[in-house]
Amino acid sequence: MGFAVTSLIFVVVGVIASFGAGICCNRGPSTNLLHLTLIITATVCCWMMWAIVYLAQLKPLIVPILSEGE
Repeated sequence: MGFAVTSLIFVVVGVIASFGAGICCNRGPSTNLLHLTLIITATVCCWMMWAIVYLAQLKPLIVPILSEGE
């Protein structure tokens, strides 16, 4: 899977989780805002961690140097 497809999956999961929290945990406007903020923050942080690892493996900064015996 490519970068764009997996990023889209993260967006879809974040939207589904936001709607799910709005339906399951409807306790008032301030609580709903807190839940929405936490879900969006968690989704963005998970996506950023995945993106950093994915891009670091795609284009590494340090190129391994093989020794003569290998």
